[in-house]
Amino acid sequence: MLFSGGQDSTACLAWALERWPRVETVGFDYGQRHAVELRAREAVRREVARNFPAWAARLGEDHRIDLKSFGEVAQSALTADRAIEMTERGLPSTFVPGRNLAFLIYAAALADRRGLEVLVGGMCETDYSGYPDCRRETLDALQAAINLGMARDFSIETPLMWLTKSQTWGLAKALGGQALVDLTITHSHTCYTGERTPHDWGAGCGACPACELRAKGWAEWSAEGQPALEAVP
Repeated sequence: MLFSGGQDSTACLAWALERWPRVETVGFDYGQRHAVELRAREAVRREVARNFPAWAARLGEDHRIDLKSFGEVAQSALTADRAIEMTERGLPSTFVPGRNLAFLIYAAALADRRGLEVLVGGMCETDYSGYPDCRRETLDALQAAINLGMARDFSIETPLMWLTKSQTWGLAKALGGQALVDLTITHSHTCYTGERTPHDWGAGCGACPACELRAKGWAEWSAEGQPALEAVP
């Protein structure tokens, strides 16, 4: 599974560990300004294994792939010192062109060699930043292309695709209780600027789009009484 160490991928990791006997994670160093997430992913994996023994037995190898050259080509506000704003195309300047496509191509090649058949990602089009490579339509097309090009039958699973950020908090609670919620707050990282200023919803600058989405979801979920998601996707 694509594992960045953020809120979404932490929930997805728990979701995958509930379903399969072996889950391997892959992360990418693409020259992101918020490279602190590369340390956060190690912390999240460590704490998941420590706090959830049943999941620890299923948590397989972690892979880290150097894609700095991709980040240099597909520059954005996530990989260069640029303002976070809307561009003339109507897309956020944080959009890294083709990032999720590249990630899944590499993940599929890795899965082919590791004997794995399912690729899991935290893409979502309910509460998201407007990235076209997060759409289910995009991922369906990519899945078809990967399977044609590799003569395989991979499935790209996106458990958060139709969830709001509030529901993602609820999913974490449904899967791992308050322990997983607390782990997500303390150890995961979402902030685009790489800041680790503490808030009730986690660490971050509190002002970038990623922090705003996460904080908004937390506020909505808290206002609802912090329920667990009744029907886990």
